[in-house]
Amino acid sequence: MDLQNEKCVMVIDENLPLGIIANTAAIMGITIGKQMPEVVGADVYDRTGNGHLGIIEFPVPILRGNVGAIKSIREKLYEPEFSDLTVVDFSDLAQGCKTYDEFIGKMKDVSERSLNYYGIAICGAKKKVNKLTGSMALLR
Repeated sequence: MDLQNEKCVMVIDENLPLGIIANTAAIMGITIGKQMPEVVGADVYDRTGNGHLGIIEFPVPILRGNVGAIKSIREKLYEPEFSDLTVVDFSDLAQGCKTYDEFIGKMKDVSERSLNYYGIAICGAKKKVNKLTGSMALLR
């Protein structure tokens, strides 16, 4: 990943409880790591020789969103202009499932329009990511 021209952000619904915000970020981060293993750095060692697993090599800002803003971004991401971006979304449907099999089964029976997104992670060309999220504030 060319850090000068690439960017990765997460947009999370600021109105969610703190635990759900943390869970949403964690789940999307794990999926980004799976989709883009090259962004995870090598393991490191402290002065005493203890190992620490590699972490992502660049910052991932978490931006403030709400249901409407995240839904709007998600809809734009289906447009051909953005097809080269890596996108991870996390919805109310996913959060409500106890198993992945349940998620698969329920997802087959819903339209995208009925999903309410808790968060979305977007990685790729900085210009495209900024076009979608450049005016959004950090979630604090």
